[in-house]
Amino acid sequence: MSIYDTLNNEQKEAVLQTEGPVLILAGAGSGKTRVLTHRIAYMIDHCGVQPWNILAITFTNKAAGEMRQRVDDLIGTGSEQIWVSTFHSTCAKILRRHIDRIGYDTNYTIYDTDDSKSVIKEVCKKLNIDTKQLKERAILSAISSAKNEYISPEEYRNSTEGDYMLQKIAACYTEYQLALRKNNALDFDDLLVKTVELFQTCPDVLESFQERFKYIMVDEYQDTNTVQFNFIEMLARRYRNLCVVGDDDQSIYKFRGANIRNILDFEQVFPDAHVIKLEQNYRSTGRILDGANAVIGNNLHRKQKSLWTDKGNGSAIHLRAFDNAYEEADFLVNDIRKKVREKDADYNDCAVLFRTNAQARLVEERMVLAGVPYNVVGGVNFYSRKEIKDVLAYLKTVDNARDDLAVRRIINVPKRGIGATTIGRIQTYADLNGMSFFGAMQVVDEIPGIGKAAEKIKAFVTMILGFRSRGEMYTLEEQLQEIFDISGYLDELENSDDDDAEDRLENIDEFTNKLIAYETEADEPTLGGFLQEVALVADIDNVDGDDNKVLLMTMHAAKGLEFNHVYLAGMEDGLFPSYMTIMSDDPFEIEEERRLAYVGMTRAKEDLTLTFAKCRMIRGETQYNAPSRFLKEIPDNLMDNRVPGKKKEEVIFDEDRMFSFHGSPVVPREQIFARPKATVTRRGTPEYAKPFALKGAAGLAGSGISKGVEGAGTAPDYVVGDRVSHIKYGEGQVTALEKGERDYKVTVMFDQCGQKIMYAAFAKLKKL
Repeated sequence: MSIYDTLNNEQKEAVLQTEGPVLILAGAGSGKTRVLTHRIAYMIDHCGVQPWNILAITFTNKAAGEMRQRVDDLIGTGSEQIWVSTFHSTCAKILRRHIDRIGYDTNYTIYDTDDSKSVIKEVCKKLNIDTKQLKERAILSAISSAKNEYISPEEYRNSTEGDYMLQKIAACYTEYQLALRKNNALDFDDLLVKTVELFQTCPDVLESFQERFKYIMVDEYQDTNTVQFNFIEMLARRYRNLCVVGDDDQSIYKFRGANIRNILDFEQVFPDAHVIKLEQNYRSTGRILDGANAVIGNNLHRKQKSLWTDKGNGSAIHLRAFDNAYEEADFLVNDIRKKVREKDADYNDCAVLFRTNAQARLVEERMVLAGVPYNVVGGVNFYSRKEIKDVLAYLKTVDNARDDLAVRRIINVPKRGIGATTIGRIQTYADLNGMSFFGAMQVVDEIPGIGKAAEKIKAFVTMILGFRSRGEMYTLEEQLQEIFDISGYLDELENSDDDDAEDRLENIDEFTNKLIAYETEADEPTLGGFLQEVALVADIDNVDGDDNKVLLMTMHAAKGLEFNHVYLAGMEDGLFPSYMTIMSDDPFEIEEERRLAYVGMTRAKEDLTLTFAKCRMIRGETQYNAPSRFLKEIPDNLMDNRVPGKKKEEVIFDEDRMFSFHGSPVVPREQIFARPKATVTRRGTPEYAKPFALKGAAGLAGSGISKGVEGAGTAPDYVVGDRVSHIKYGEGQVTALEKGERDYKVTVMFDQCGQKIMYAAFAKLKKL
């Protein structure tokens, strides 16, 4: 039997269609890599195509390596002459031979991210740019975006007239490129840009590579940007034997520059393109696919297709609602334990997917306490992250400065000009005198050789002693906020140019949630008690070192993977999709979020569970969100539960791309996409009587959060109906003001962020 007889009809059609432009719309789990590798084999074995005339491009080195291995296994001798590589590797090879034609030496240097940051710092210094107002990271991001769109410094400058900040970025872009040119260096984006420039400037070079690569294949085409499209289109222009494989429904990398129009408009660029849809899914059961199809079908900008399977319907999609995020985390852990206990699954058959990394913290804690082995994909254990260890070190030092490791960790975080030599002398003195490191710092004048650093040491000691002395008057949340304010830790992180700075800030927000939750629920909350609780859940040494572990990851990280049992957690409007997406005027934003939901759902092979919480703490505040709109798009007959508040009418699109309900007038799409109103649990209702509702909402008033405030404190200078502003959330209107035992609880409907419930003493709202 031929290897091609194992393919289904559509796969075989894609393999045999070797000439001309071909668009293969490969749905999730439809075997696209199998098609690509068999197509290469068929061209060599049956069409007389020479291996060196084939170029296969994908996005990651890992994907290229896997494709290379499968091609080698199929073809054997001669396969090494096929170019199977990433975009960047392909362009680097071309430039290494011919970049001298556009004024560079062929021994050019490729700058990594850190190198680029160093260059842009010098540029900002040269141009006298205040990097507190215009951050270096933002400048580099703007330059990268321009290069992805193949916009030169001159074009960028011409498009910024009238915008002061963009003009500054344009100046940086020009100076940055001049600096790279002077150093005979390229950054990663330049590898594509300069190759396209080479092809445009030197037609003979382009022609030579067009002759070399008569057959071109591109994987994950939905993730290509504009300059990558230009590169591919130019290479394929002569023979037009271009085969692109992708799925517009899985285009989720717009934030990296991906342009979904490349795949959506392929037939406009190549009117004679042969389009093949791979819709048979070999991964998931019928109900999972039907649910995913129903969700993605609400996107307007997509190629029409519908996944199907011959694996049978399978079990219903599980929908689980919880009062709060703690109950959600408990369920996730216990449900996985139950499946393992009943031999329905191993730990490594299960994956919990989140919209953001910070959501994993509660689940991590529950897994540690339950002894469930797990791995965080694309990250580390929550309490092992640098920023969390830094904050814990501050708290440990305030609580008990005899922890030398904690003190040494933060003595120069943020940087205070206390060097390694000084630290070494303090430690030597402490060791010789049998005292703690912090104790030695308190008598720094007695330590020989300290010199000018003594004043910096004294300032640090004074700061720590100040935190400790005020601890009895402050709540734990206030203590933590004071540490952030006085130490400058958050300021340094907010001004950082590190790519992960935003994620680290989100993790600190999640840590603050943890501290507030402890203070709310503990009978007698203390700093020592909090540190003890954290130490217990942060100790993951008992987790086995084998691979039989539950995987926790974001939905972005899960693309390309599959698991028997998948849990999508935090399915709430405001979280997934986010409020920023909901409030955006760009319809493509909500569609990308919907594609992300589709990707998450189609990771499941046998069992899919969707969970949401009625309230959860976000950035230290309890928020009440409606179930995700994506849940409401799944037909009831596919799930074992019904989404609360879901209307029976089915939402559809009419021909004018407006929304309508069966039997109802057309509704403008902006009305459907309007921000949902959050709900607030009121006193006297059954929901309010539940333990968490009491502690997580109104119960904060008597929890010690406002310790030291007599009665309800001073009444705010605003009333219901007043306009106010908040340092983070912007402007809004006061909709409720309730006097509690120790503080006033204020509810504000913010213009951009929706409803927030806060306490007046900490909200620091300003009346407008």
